[in-house]
Amino acid sequence: MATDTLDSKPGGLRRLLLDNGALTALIVLVIAMSALSGDFLTTDNLLNVGVQAAVTAILAFGVTFVIVSAGIDLSVGSVAALSATVLAWTAAEGGVPVPIAVLLAVVTGIACGLVNGFLVSYGKLPPFIATLAMLSVGRGLSLVISQGSPIPFPDSVSHLGDTLGGWLPVPVLVMVVMGLVTAFVLGRTYIGRSMYAIGGNEEAARLSGLRVKRQKLAVYAFSGLFAAAAGIVLASRLSSAQPQAAQGYELDAIAAVVIGGASLAGGTGKASGTLIGALILAVLRNGLNLLSVSAFWQQVVIGVVIALAVLLDTVRRKAGASPAPAGASGGGRKKQALTYVLAAVVAVAVVGATSLLHGGSDEGKKQKIGLSLSTLNNPFFVQIRAGAQEEAEKRGVDLTVTDAQNDASQQANQVQNFTSEGLSSVIVNPVDSDAAGPSVRSANKADIPVVAVDRGVTDADTAALVASDNVEGGELGAKALAEKLGGKGTIVILQGQAGTSASRERGAGFAAGLKEYPGIKVVAKQPADFDRTKGLDVMTNLFQAHPDIKGVFAENDEMALGAIKALGSKAGKSVQVVGFDGTPDGLKAVQNGTLYASVAQQPKQLGRIAVQNALRAAEGKKTEETVKVPVKVVTAANVAGFDG
Repeated sequence: MATDTLDSKPGGLRRLLLDNGALTALIVLVIAMSALSGDFLTTDNLLNVGVQAAVTAILAFGVTFVIVSAGIDLSVGSVAALSATVLAWTAAEGGVPVPIAVLLAVVTGIACGLVNGFLVSYGKLPPFIATLAMLSVGRGLSLVISQGSPIPFPDSVSHLGDTLGGWLPVPVLVMVVMGLVTAFVLGRTYIGRSMYAIGGNEEAARLSGLRVKRQKLAVYAFSGLFAAAAGIVLASRLSSAQPQAAQGYELDAIAAVVIGGASLAGGTGKASGTLIGALILAVLRNGLNLLSVSAFWQQVVIGVVIALAVLLDTVRRKAGASPAPAGASGGGRKKQALTYVLAAVVAVAVVGATSLLHGGSDEGKKQKIGLSLSTLNNPFFVQIRAGAQEEAEKRGVDLTVTDAQNDASQQANQVQNFTSEGLSSVIVNPVDSDAAGPSVRSANKADIPVVAVDRGVTDADTAALVASDNVEGGELGAKALAEKLGGKGTIVILQGQAGTSASRERGAGFAAGLKEYPGIKVVAKQPADFDRTKGLDVMTNLFQAHPDIKGVFAENDEMALGAIKALGSKAGKSVQVVGFDGTPDGLKAVQNGTLYASVAQQPKQLGRIAVQNALRAAEGKKTEETVKVPVKVVTAANVAGFDG
């Protein structure tokens, strides 16, 4: 990607930009973010960018081997989660010494890669199908081993998520090492040259004497190895192995490789380009967070960047630019190195100039608060945001809201970004209580008070926990449903997303509440992930298997509304449904009589009180350690007077 970079003939600049499109894009992004946000260029934030790029980059290095060979690997995110889960379970539950547990995790990743390679090479399955199957198998095994709950990571391995000397993040060092390994394999080894040959023309490579099938086994084994390393680093950052971790990361990894200049047709790609691609994604997300851009729009922007990267590759090929493989000639490598040096000089000079724009700025005395929500794809959390925004506007506070999209790693990044911005205080609604701990501890070190809302944070200091009692709510739900059924009958339970504290606590409370009603029998439990559509599908299947059920308990209103749709005319008549959260749609269903009851948590009130406590903590005033917002069973009898 760096050939002819110093071409002095007409069109040399054009060739420079075409052959180094990803690097040019990274420089432009850094300059733009520096100009738009005075917080971007701080040392802490730049280190945050490196940490946030690390897991994606490590995964992408492994995917680079596959794409160079004209393959694809959709399983790396699931393999990363499975490897981390194996490590945590064997060390914590199985009593295996940590070094052996780490080795087992690595072997797990390699084994998954070998299975992919065998299915592709000897099973003749398309790479897309083979790795898609492994995506499902890996994620399923991770959930089976962990029983859907996060497993604490061994302390000796969790140090991979720490810093050296108090400032240099270990994940960044691991990323650099894995990048050097990738560059060495691609540029200096027989198997690396074989990857380029297979990707360029598999049949020609076979006729030249290459054992293509065996080489593909090695290629996918490398991808599995790097996925295992990424999973260990990710779990170390979160201090726990999350069975749902790294969902969607395979797409980020593929995007990083493509943005970095590799072709999905195979035959081109290199480690430096992949690293640049991962940094572009990290800079985009970090900068857009600092600029308070909605997470929904962030997805749009990243999608546009990927499309532009592929278009650039097409333009480059038509213009005759030829990305050099990692094993290019010495002269080509010298020109490439010189290009990177010149790029760094230009970036430093321009960034230094743009930083003057923010040098004397003072945004005044307005308090700034960050709110990181676990998801905004759920009406309950949308209501929390609404309540928080109302209170912030009332008090003249600048509130920045981010959406973690149920990804504990993404939430850790968001809280770290808040910390580097130096906000007055931070409100966090954890995706997972254990996983939120490390990033909240970073805020603690920066003397930024943190308020937890709806769920607590493990092993970190919070100025206050504003929450309703999920366990108590589950018990109230059990009582309401059992009494409506007259203390007898068969019921089914729609569970929330496996591994989340809300699902565990609501389920435990409901089970405890049912103990007082021995005539109530639970005939089936199935997760529907707090999602209305999944609630509809799961309830349809359960009702087919158990047509005589009398009741349904759903761990949130969204699943309850899906269940009502599946039950049709039976909902509210022969089958009683109880939900949880008290969302606007849920309350309408209560009014209509299709939903018997909803255990309402008053989410707007949670948001309002969280902002109030965050302001008190920022001003150094005393706050209560736990602020309980009462839960309330809302039925047709009292729904008219309820305001969440």
